Amino acid sequence: MAISAASVKELREKTGAGMLDCKKALDQADGDIQKAMDILREKGLSAAAKKAGRIASEGVVESYIHAGGKIGVLVEVNCETDFVALTDDFKAFVKDIAMHIAASNPTYVSREEVSAEDLEREREVLKNQALNEGKPANIVEKMVEGRLSKYYEEYCLLEQQFIKDPDKTIADLVNEKVGTIGENISIRRFVRFELGEGLEKKEENFAEEVQAQLKN
Repeated sequence: MAISAASVKELREKTGAGMLDCKKALDQADGDIQKAMDILREKGLSAAAKKAGRIASEGVVESYIHAGGKIGVLVEVNCETDFVALTDDFKAFVKDIAMHIAASNPTYVSREEVSAEDLEREREVLKNQALNEGKPANIVEKMVEGRLSKYYEEYCLLEQQFIKDPDKTIADLVNEKVGTIGENISIRRFVRFELGEGLEKKEENFAEEVQAQLKN
């Protein structure tokens, strides 16, 4: 199939790989961006993949306060040099991450942080759900694995859809920034506070509120 210049450009922005490498990966993936990203990573051509093992011990701790002090986030995002950490571009990137955390309320940074205990409990719940739906026992395990992917997408920051651009995950956003600045980036940790958390209160949809603000 014919690969458009727009697709090549998008893949290059996401991975930092060369134009020709992006074109070849898209050809091999029949135009599928995600598959092409995987191909580049497997070949070690993705900028993010090349830099993933490099030490990132500089960076910033950024805050984000929303709704008149009702929701607050602190997040630590690391890069390789203090020079990059002090740039407005990097600070704006980290601020976006903090705002996303305020909106989407993840529990973990990545799926690797999910404890064995939490994972086993979720597996058991999903298994019982499938059985209660009358699904055959021989396909229940496959269903559980599929639904676990949804669990990761809901609770793991890197797998969530970016609140300002749902076509990208936070992992995509990080990879794009790695390609732009040329350094490894790591979201190390975060904490989110919500006023009255755990107490009975009016239901609010912060994600919808953010989208409404972006349209104005």
